[in-house]
Amino acid sequence: MKICLLLCRGNMFCGGQGIYLYYLSRELQRLGHDVHVMVGPPYPDIAPGITVHKIDNLRLYESGGDFLPYPHPLRIFTPLNFYEFAATRFGAFPEMLTFSVRAFQRLKTLLREHRFDVIHDNQTMGYGLLLMKSFGIPLIGTVHHPLPIDREAALRQALGAHQMIRLIFFYPFIMPNIVSKRMDRVITISESSGREIARYFKVPAQKTRVVYLGVDTKAFRPNGRTAEKGHILFVGNTDDRRKGIIYLLKAMELLSKDYDLHLTIVDRKPPESVLAPIFVERYKLEDRVTFTGRLSTEDLAALYSTATIAVTPSLFEGFGLPAVEAMACGVPVIASRAGALPEVVVDGETGILVPPADPPALAGAIARLVDQPTLREKFGFAGRERVERLFTWEQVAKKTVEVYKEVL
Repeated sequence: MKICLLLCRGNMFCGGQGIYLYYLSRELQRLGHDVHVMVGPPYPDIAPGITVHKIDNLRLYESGGDFLPYPHPLRIFTPLNFYEFAATRFGAFPEMLTFSVRAFQRLKTLLREHRFDVIHDNQTMGYGLLLMKSFGIPLIGTVHHPLPIDREAALRQALGAHQMIRLIFFYPFIMPNIVSKRMDRVITISESSGREIARYFKVPAQKTRVVYLGVDTKAFRPNGRTAEKGHILFVGNTDDRRKGIIYLLKAMELLSKDYDLHLTIVDRKPPESVLAPIFVERYKLEDRVTFTGRLSTEDLAALYSTATIAVTPSLFEGFGLPAVEAMACGVPVIASRAGALPEVVVDGETGILVPPADPPALAGAIARLVDQPTLREKFGFAGRERVERLFTWEQVAKKTVEVYKEVL
């Protein structure tokens, strides 16, 4: 089968979608399929043997204080580039739309020499996908979670009216709703996410298929290291308000008098990371919190193995990959009872679930596990077993191919 995978931002450091693209493409190739990947910048490292088609843009969203793109300011004078330029200057994120149109244009050319059996979009949901339906090729979209959930979480935690207005402009309102309903199938990564897709986007249930995400069980595994006492680990984008870092930092403040704890945050360091440092300073946790910056897969797996507890305090998760990575490494997990996390972490078996946005409950769960090493060991062993049974990338690829065959 010849498969074309699409993603507007392909690098794994851009979030779960980039991780999904890397491992799904690799496993599809291992199953014997001819895999092409069409991606926008920042570009990913893709497994050897997979054909990569790079879709360029001016990277205007990252240009910061530069009003015009440097070093080629005149490049804005094309329709798509000018739209990106205007939209980003109002705080919007136009790459989903512009990537999808550019991908349509590239595919139109590629189809002269390639005949793809399936086009599989990964959370882009831009109007260009509707143009692709003219090719007569089955169109499948993976929707990790509906974007309105991001917008609602961000607005609840906005630091003032100005930030609230920018957040309203940032997220596309109508486009994902229109596009997702017109896919031949929508793959979602959990039962919870499937319910939210039906709620927000009105995608018919007969079009939706659940395929859980996976983890690289060879990279993420118990390695025999002894966990450092009181070492709490958080992995995620702290500027994403859905991730709940504010509530974890508040829990750390509540515990600071009675416990000698240290929180490691695997995310960009300040000043690239903006939100979390504000609350680290507000709660006087400067000596108890470390930002690692971006880590390789090997370094991240090694860091998991030094953690006493991994915490995922999200307000919503379409799946919860950091929780699964921790479980694969034999680390007990504390997670919010939100989104798909109860499908991943079994309360009282592989970790502890607490109400979302509840710092005292988080603090209580952390204290309980810090005080009970036997319980931590029990949860860690059960977590690894659950990952091996349910959450591998080979299983993801096989179940995804079943969806391809269904539409074919």
